[in-house]
Amino acid sequence: MVEIIVSIIFFLLLAGWYLSFLASRLDVLHHRVETSWAHLDAQLQRRAALALEIANSKAVDPATSLVLTAAAYQAREANIVQRSDAEIALSQSLRLILADEVSVPSGLEVELINSLNALSEKISVGITIHTEAVQSAQSLRSKLLFKIFRLAGHAPLPMRYSFEDDIL
Repeated sequence: MVEIIVSIIFFLLLAGWYLSFLASRLDVLHHRVETSWAHLDAQLQRRAALALEIANSKAVDPATSLVLTAAAYQAREANIVQRSDAEIALSQSLRLILADEVSVPSGLEVELINSLNALSEKISVGITIHTEAVQSAQSLRSKLLFKIFRLAGHAPLPMRYSFEDDIL
């Protein structure tokens, strides 16, 4: 009888430890999603600032400057609901300027173009990292054990944004 009680207590402790381990793992994944989003958001804000610098350059014609300035300000000031549309608009505006070598304004500083290209590569990497983190968290949260024991608590389900597919 004592052996059965000890076995049950051991099993319950083991199950409790395992559930605690799984909850900690999910918490780490949620933290990874948050930090990857913060890093990506900082890069997108830098891209908007760089777009404003390009728009204020003397080499850009006034119409292009107006479109690029509006898109950059919209991307910087958009709330989370409007963020995807604003980032897509900024990407499209930047594509208009950088579509090919002929359409790039001749007086536009090479530094700005190189900075934008380097930042675009960093943003692509940031999007990949954020997407993988979101997929990992969503995959883990979709398992039955996480749903039954509510191991995610009240944390919102991590999500991807539609602009992540359309960024430069």
